[in-house]
Amino acid sequence: MNWYLEVLKKYVVFSGRARRKEHWMFFLINIIAVVVVVTVDLAIGTFPLLYPIYFLAVLLPHLGVTVRRLHDTGRSGWSVLFALIPLVGGIILIVLLATEGQRQENAYGPDPKTAAAY
Repeated sequence: MNWYLEVLKKYVVFSGRARRKEHWMFFLINIIAVVVVVTVDLAIGTFPLLYPIYFLAVLLPHLGVTVRRLHDTGRSGWSVLFALIPLVGGIILIVLLATEGQRQENAYGPDPKTAAAY
């Protein structure tokens, strides 16, 4: 849960780097939250009311952690636009997000994995 809250604290921070664990834990908890929100939305008979509100609330944090994750691999945040390519764009983006980050400092900052060790 801390990974999710840390990303929310960096609401619109697009600079710096994010570890794989930070990105994928946020993604996992976000999927669980979406299931809960949609279930509650359906149970109280207001679908689609709560889900779009939740989606808009986490859109910028999700985009921010995705851009920071791409920075960790040495790529520009604009690489997120690969997702717009029909059929293969999402796969390309998933591969980029799953790639291990650069172990040394890059143009976007120090390695977050070694910075977390201190």
